[in-house]
Amino acid sequence: MKDLDRFAITEAVLEQMAGTPDPRLRRIIESAVRHLHDFAREVELTPEEWLAGIAFLTAVGQACTAHRQEFILLSDVLGLSRLVNVMHDARSRAEGATETSLLGPFYREDPPEVPLGGSLARAATDGNRKEILLFGRVTDAGGEPVPGAVMDLWQTNAEGLYDLQGEDPSAVDMRGRLRCDAEGRYHVRTVKPRGYSVPMDGPVGRLVRLQGRHGHRPAHIHVLVSAPGYQELVTALYFADDPHVESDTVFGVSGSLVVSERTGLPDAPRPDLPAVRYDFRLSPLAAGAEGGRVGADPSRIAEAARSG
Repeated sequence: MKDLDRFAITEAVLEQMAGTPDPRLRRIIESAVRHLHDFAREVELTPEEWLAGIAFLTAVGQACTAHRQEFILLSDVLGLSRLVNVMHDARSRAEGATETSLLGPFYREDPPEVPLGGSLARAATDGNRKEILLFGRVTDAGGEPVPGAVMDLWQTNAEGLYDLQGEDPSAVDMRGRLRCDAEGRYHVRTVKPRGYSVPMDGPVGRLVRLQGRHGHRPAHIHVLVSAPGYQELVTALYFADDPHVESDTVFGVSGSLVVSERTGLPDAPRPDLPAVRYDFRLSPLAAGAEGGRVGADPSRIAEAARSG
C-alpha cells in the first residue's frame, strides 16, 4: 500500500479512473480532478471551507425546480456559460455570422405561435409598457435570405420580470415563435424590456452579494433562430441606453449585439412605432456539428434529473 501525501493522492485517483471506457468522459474527468486538486492545494482549502462549499452546491441544487434553474444561473454569473459559448463560436461560427449570447435560465420550449406583425405581449398593455417594433431579415453568413426561418423570442416585461417569475409561472407572456417569410423577413411587436437583477433570493444571489457585485443584467431580448441546414443561433439583443450594458453580471453582451430603437426608419413595416432593425446571419450546419446551447428549459432539466 502506497502512502498518499498531498500530491500522490491526485495520481492515485487518476490511476483508478484510467479504465473509463468513454475516452471523452475520461479526458474531462481527469482534467477536472487535476484542476480541483490543484485548486485545493493552491488555496490551502480547509475541511470547514470545503464543507461550506458542499453546503452551497447542495443549496443550489435544492433551489432548482421545473421553473427555475439555479445551476445555469451559477454558470452564468461565474462567466463559464460565456466562456463555453466563445469557445464554441471559435470552432463553429462562420465568418460574418451573428455572434451568440446566453440562453439564460428562463428559456421555455414550444412558445406560442405569433404571426408576422403580431405581438409578444399576451397580457393587457398599459401606459407603462412602451411598444416597439423589431424587424429585419434572417440570412446566411453571406447575406442571402433564409426563407421560412423559425425565430423564438423571449424577454422580461416592462417591470423587469420573466413570466416564469410571476405568481403563476405556467402563464405565458412576452415570448413567442414566428416564421420568416419567403425572403427571410420578419417583424414583430413587443414591449421594450427592462433591465433586471438576477434572482437574489437563492444561493447564487447570496454569492453575488458576498462578492460586492450589483447583480444586474441590461435590458435585452433573447432570440433563438433555426432553419434546416443551418446551425441553431442562440443570441440576444441588448439596449444601448441601459446603465448596465457595460457591466452585465453574466457577461453576455457583445458590441455587435447592442441596439437602439429609432423612429422614422424608412423600411419599417410599422413607421408609427419606434423600431429596432437587426439582421440575423446563420452559420451553415457542418457535418457532425455539436449543439450550440448552454442551457435548456428548466422543466426539461428537472425531468432529466428525475429519470436519472
